[in-house]
Amino acid sequence: MTAEAAAARPVEFDDSGLETWCDDERFEVTAERIAEYAAATNDPIEAHLAGKVASPIFGIVPVFEAMMMPVIDVAPMDIFGRVVHGEQDFHFYRAILPGDRLVSRAKAIGYASRSNGSTITILIECRTEAGELVNEQYLTAFFRNIDAGKTVGVAAPAHKFDEDLRTQEPVALVPQHVDLDQTYRYSPASGDPVPLHLDEQVAKDAGLPGIIAHGLCTMAFASWAVLTEVAGSDVNRLKRFAVRFAKMVFPGDDLETRIWRVASENGITTYAFETVRGEDVVLSDGLAEVADQQPNRGAM
Repeated sequence: MTAEAAAARPVEFDDSGLETWCDDERFEVTAERIAEYAAATNDPIEAHLAGKVASPIFGIVPVFEAMMMPVIDVAPMDIFGRVVHGEQDFHFYRAILPGDRLVSRAKAIGYASRSNGSTITILIECRTEAGELVNEQYLTAFFRNIDAGKTVGVAAPAHKFDEDLRTQEPVALVPQHVDLDQTYRYSPASGDPVPLHLDEQVAKDAGLPGIIAHGLCTMAFASWAVLTEVAGSDVNRLKRFAVRFAKMVFPGDDLETRIWRVASENGITTYAFETVRGEDVVLSDGLAEVADQQPNRGAM
């Protein structure tokens, strides 16, 4: 056991907070907000920039208010300074379109104690007002150096990168650049006001070298790389998209998203991917499931 793990603070999580849906959050989608999000993530896909159909990671915008609420039902408030966004896993049933009136809710479904901290898994559900399921999302919150002492409930579905893929050439390498003003554009587009992304002094007071890019913005970069390279730039073909947030990204960083083909079955092709900054992997365990053919709904 490492010294860091041995020093993990024991904390009792509240099992009664599991499997309890938060209150519904409502959101009306506009073409302007879709276009703003696309521009804020350097998305090159014309249908997204025109506000005709939302890019995949735009799915976080309608659920933003709901997604972290269940964590408060399980973890004590005094450890929230140690929480980071560990993983995100989207399961798509249809694309988000302008005019959609969406209803979102979330619940904690499990937590786990690990050697270097503990995780809480949140299930988020987004539907139309008519009840049509639009997407489901699994958010894994990681509490650094916190020992929950046990594992309860369930974790998010696995999406581990197969290291054997490194013996194969990627099917695509996509260079990307994080602009110096990226966080200032992404914050209003996403509705994420966290000052670590906007205020140099706040970031430095937290022990960081400066403001950091939003993890979901980096995830959005990876999503348009996958869409443009292996999905014909058609968001309707993307059925699942999952990552682990491995390292912080900073304004001015040059990134590259690397994509490997894994397998095809029942009309779905699975790809593994990662996003790197030089030798550092910043998005790891990337998994994308792409329908081989899909009607181009809402993307014309």
